[in-house]
Amino acid sequence: MNTGRFQDLVKGQYGRKTAYVDFSEVTPENILKIISKGASTLNWNRPAIRYLHDYYKGDQPVLYRNKTIRDDINNPVVENHAFEIVSFKNAQTYGEPVQCVSLKNDEKINKAVDALNDYNRNANKNLVDIQCGEWTSSVGMGYKGIQRTKPPYVVPYRLIAPSPMNTIVVYSAITFEPLLSMQQLKDENGEQYYQCFSEYLEYIYKQGQIISTNIHAFGGIPIVEYPNNADRLSDIELVITMLDAVNEIQSNRVDGIAQFVQSWFKFINCEVDEDSFLAMKQNGAIVVKSNNGTNTASVDLMQQELNQEGTQVGKDDIWNNALDILAIPNRQSNTGGDTAGAVSLRNGWDFARQRANLKDPYVSVSDKRLNRVALKVISQAVNPNPCELTEMDYDVHIVHSPTDNLLVKAESLEILLRSGIHPLVAIKVTGLWADSEKTYLQSKPYLDALWHTVDEAIDSEIAKQGLNSQVEKAKQIVGDLNGGTNN
Repeated sequence: MNTGRFQDLVKGQYGRKTAYVDFSEVTPENILKIISKGASTLNWNRPAIRYLHDYYKGDQPVLYRNKTIRDDINNPVVENHAFEIVSFKNAQTYGEPVQCVSLKNDEKINKAVDALNDYNRNANKNLVDIQCGEWTSSVGMGYKGIQRTKPPYVVPYRLIAPSPMNTIVVYSAITFEPLLSMQQLKDENGEQYYQCFSEYLEYIYKQGQIISTNIHAFGGIPIVEYPNNADRLSDIELVITMLDAVNEIQSNRVDGIAQFVQSWFKFINCEVDEDSFLAMKQNGAIVVKSNNGTNTASVDLMQQELNQEGTQVGKDDIWNNALDILAIPNRQSNTGGDTAGAVSLRNGWDFARQRANLKDPYVSVSDKRLNRVALKVISQAVNPNPCELTEMDYDVHIVHSPTDNLLVKAESLEILLRSGIHPLVAIKVTGLWADSEKTYLQSKPYLDALWHTVDEAIDSEIAKQGLNSQVEKAKQIVGDLNGGTNN
């Protein structure tokens, strides 16, 4: 239970710690040191990861608050903006399927890239991307892994999104490349052990020693980390104190309403016993007498209503600042008179897309590591290999709002083509399609029919006017002038 504040848990150590070791490769001599470093870093990160993930699910400190004044009125309210933040950030990256696109003007490579995308689609990669993205945004890091499947199979591997609470990747402090993945698991007897993968070997670490070592033939480390940023900062922890403040304000507002309804009675210069008071409450009327002839008796409700308007202003200010920090659009209504582009800039949608672009390289690098393993598994399981690719042949493409400004993009494409820009360049610049190379190759017959090069245009005009014989005669004359060589 998240009974305390996050800042009290981490004590200023925001972000998740990364496991680095001073080795450039895994050897029998240093494997135990690498495992020890990974295990200690995992144990360090686990409390913060558990706190943030539970916070994302709605377990927030306001639910456990204590009141010293009017403790009988305590209405904790959770406005789970953490869920809203994670969902928005996850949708920005994985709302559209992440795919591989060809970098070469080669039909064979294009077919191989299509085959890899088909394998990943049938392995439910988009679902695993979303699951990993939830972890990445909520706790600062996520993981994807590959496991072999047994025949008969449609895809020779399955994709998984293991929990960061029991998974970690150890990196070299020299090359900054991953050296070892570690996953804390339990056997059939409930005893814990670590399953570790280096580039070529699988280790089982249990009770302080390595009990087995095997060649795994994945062609790489089959578990890949997807960091949210360089410091593994969660999107939630960036504004977690603001989220706590919003919850506190909303809870106090509900308490204020309850206290207004359940106000205390104030008796002045009169005495009423409990039974008489309860009877008067039931009858809906109160009759009191002065305790002496000089002081007038009075009964009143002690009512002081909370200023809801001022409270809402303070709450909106906190939440708007949180949106600014996270580059989330505020979705305020349009007052009219603005173009779609102006609204996009004013409300923060353009800034949100630019912030999302900063995360793309992390996803691209990690996805290439994952695809490297997938390609190796495919080559071992399928003959002939339909995915003969290297990392130089393809790239990972992340689509952000492909239909935004669709008309403007289409008009820009036409203008570029009319200006004589190569069709492939025009298609790439406008960003209408995820795979520009494939789109260009498929559209080439239609593009050739509509747009010609200068030489093609001249030849077409000559043929159209029936000037072929005169051209041939001119070439003959030029050849004679050049010494009889017909050029």
